[in-house]
Amino acid sequence: MRHLMSPLDFSVEELDKLLDLAQDIEAKPEKYAHACAGKKLATLFYEPSTRTRLSHEAAMLNLGGSIMGFSSADSSSAAKGESVSDTIRTISCYADICAMRHPKEGAPMVACQHSSIPVINAGDGGHQHPTQTLTDLLTIRNLKGRLENMTIGLCGDLKFGRTVHSLINALVRYEGIRFVLISPEELRLPEYIRHDVLDRNSIPYEEVVRLEDAMPKLDILYMTRVQKERFFNEEDYVRMKDFYILDREKMKLAPEDMYVLHPLPRVNEISVEVDDDPRAAYFRQVQYGVYVRMALILTLLDIPVDQQS
Repeated sequence: MRHLMSPLDFSVEELDKLLDLAQDIEAKPEKYAHACAGKKLATLFYEPSTRTRLSHEAAMLNLGGSIMGFSSADSSSAAKGESVSDTIRTISCYADICAMRHPKEGAPMVACQHSSIPVINAGDGGHQHPTQTLTDLLTIRNLKGRLENMTIGLCGDLKFGRTVHSLINALVRYEGIRFVLISPEELRLPEYIRHDVLDRNSIPYEEVVRLEDAMPKLDILYMTRVQKERFFNEEDYVRMKDFYILDREKMKLAPEDMYVLHPLPRVNEISVEVDDDPRAAYFRQVQYGVYVRMALILTLLDIPVDQQS
């Protein structure tokens, strides 16, 4: 039995196989429409989510399975003080696989240690968000035709952004990757990631404050919102939240084949005027998220795809 706690739980070869499966699902959805008939997915979401929860649920429904779960801690027995380990032991009696989001880092890891079904980490605090990373990798590969030899700009909240941390960990395993880290001083990438991931793997990167300085050199611009829920006081959040706003004028500085990604939700860090730019790929990214989660569910449940004809 396998779980997904981090993008590093899959080798590069396994990731490529997973992304190939997701692309086949996109091309031939009818081939997979009953692959999970009789299987149940539980979504255990201890903090709010729209895309991540609903895309997991859509993925299972698209595969012919069924869903159950809760969308906030207040609507579960966690409100009564039940532990994560007891919750997952209970859910294991009802479902075949589960996706968990939790505000505490490491909570999904605790769950998988007590679970008798596969557990998907759907985001834990500021730590990891591996299914978003799988979505990002599929999006980049489909748009650019490769995952090697690229300059990736990461902009916004690089300190608390779990999507950024997961994506860096995944991309450093591909050849020719360079990063431009775009953030204010207060939201810089954590030192442990710079040293333990980038420096240790000899990955070239530069840190800049101005988004305009980075735009001309990028293949991908990955925007993130400043996350109000990660700040300890309102004053710091208000000071940081409008630090970056991608608009039409800034897009003029970017190459014609640069694409803009965003894990969403956005607040105002990407102006709506950018939505009509053909390089704005963040809503296509949402659709890719369903395909890659379908592929992940099939993989973790070890459902033989070659029999789905």
